[in-house]
Amino acid sequence: MDPRFWRERWLRNQIGFHQDRVNPHLQRYFDRLDLEPGDPVFVPLCGKSLDMLWLAQQGYRVVGAEISEVAVGAFFREQGLAPERQDRGAYVRYRDGAITVLQGDFFHLQAVDLGPVRAVYDRASLIALPPRLREDYAHRMGQLFPSGIRTLLITLEYPQEEMDGPPFSVSDAEVAALFRHRHHCTLLHAEDVLQQAPRFRDRGLTRLYEKVFLLEPRR
Repeated sequence: MDPRFWRERWLRNQIGFHQDRVNPHLQRYFDRLDLEPGDPVFVPLCGKSLDMLWLAQQGYRVVGAEISEVAVGAFFREQGLAPERQDRGAYVRYRDGAITVLQGDFFHLQAVDLGPVRAVYDRASLIALPPRLREDYAHRMGQLFPSGIRTLLITLEYPQEEMDGPPFSVSDAEVAALFRHRHHCTLLHAEDVLQQAPRFRDRGLTRLYEKVFLLEPRR
């Protein structure tokens, strides 16, 4: 999937994946990441997610990564924020208070770009990627956090043959296969949400499970 795909989706405002409220699973399960006030949380492929604002309001620092300049601009503008802008090599860094967003390609990120990070929150990154890029995503996460890092991961699972992604279906077995070398993977929640998602019913889905995983580093 070419980065141009996502840039064009944002340019055309084709952003059905964006949620206009804070994700309830984040609110319910975030304490499982066992963080202290002020700890930095990484939000990959963040778009203009309101979850970043919620995290900052809880007293955490947030570092997002997003390919689309349109998305980054919309986030800060819609929240009434006026970020400082700095060119940093392959990235443009936008920062206002506790929130920093790196505008650029996630797959080019280096640990030095992020600085210290204590946890990852992934609501819409893994499921945005086709299978090969999901492997690349897990590999990049391993490069960024070689010892593993606590992660709250939200996925969708459905019969992939019934609908073209994104979002893509990601099974429990694939989550384990992608992350098992550095993490213990615990399923915290699974729920059939098809009745709450008419746009997916209209696309032909017969079931749609939303799942929440906690990834904990192996010791």
